[in-house]
Amino acid sequence: MAKEEHGPPGRTDDGYFIRRLVDETGITEEQARNLIALLGYEWTSLLREAHILVSAG
Repeated sequence: MAKEEHGPPGRTDDGYFIRRLVDETGITEEQARNLIALLGYEWTSLLREAHILVSAG
């Protein structure tokens, strides 16, 4: 079975999204993984929720 593609064209892992989310918002890698698991790869939703985590914590 082929692995689903979740990142920009040519990427087959979610590492790109995790690194970008951590770098841009300051959340932990674990928090980024959890957000992606909950929300998928909708970037604006990920940013919104990451900013909420940062302001709450």
